[in-house]
Amino acid sequence: MKIVLDTHAHTLASGHAYNTIREMAKAAADKGLEAIALTDHAPDMPGSCHLFYFQNLRVVPRNQCGVKLFLGTEANILDENGSVDLPDSVLAEMDLVIASIHPPCYKGAKTKKDITNAYLAAMENPYIDIIGHPDDGRFMVDYEAIVKKAKETHTLLELNNSSLRPGGFRVNTRENDLEMLRLCKKYEVPISIGSDAHVDVDLAGFDLAMEVLKECEFPEELVVNTSLERLEKILAI
Repeated sequence: MKIVLDTHAHTLASGHAYNTIREMAKAAADKGLEAIALTDHAPDMPGSCHLFYFQNLRVVPRNQCGVKLFLGTEANILDENGSVDLPDSVLAEMDLVIASIHPPCYKGAKTKKDITNAYLAAMENPYIDIIGHPDDGRFMVDYEAIVKKAKETHTLLELNNSSLRPGGFRVNTRENDLEMLRLCKKYEVPISIGSDAHVDVDLAGFDLAMEVLKECEFPEELVVNTSLERLEKILAI
């Protein structure tokens, strides 16, 4: 399986990442990628950038170092109603939007039903393209419900390579990913693979994700990272 793009990475603007846009583009070019999505953390993440950063992304060239840039955000899901920390007027201007649950930002109820409802409601937002790292066992979820909703709303579910790192702070990620991928395969729901790189050397790091895909014999045609055209088609829906 040839991967040509990375759908989840961060720059200095996120507050706890370490490279500029140009440095990330150069790293992508060096690694042979056609495109990357730079999805800096939205404002409710401690240390991240202000609303104005996202409102001004239109000034940044979308092709650097021969690599196509999708400039967007990783918005924070705030509660069981699927609210996020950027207004729709800003999300509508983003090239790509990930919505994720992070412990510092999520203030809603945390039962399995409530977390599932948070994801389902977020997927109703037409400006949200990807649900980020839904494998985090600290936030239990009904995977069959979110996979079916992803199919209905044309939302991508993410296989996050960083989640799978040994010693990581997310729990039961491998087991959860295998369950999610089994259901995505069953219902023919596309996924995205994100490195979740916070430093240039981690960009396009997919080794752990690829092991999981191989284990469950996941079909290549359901992985959007194998084709820039495939990703663009889904984003246009």
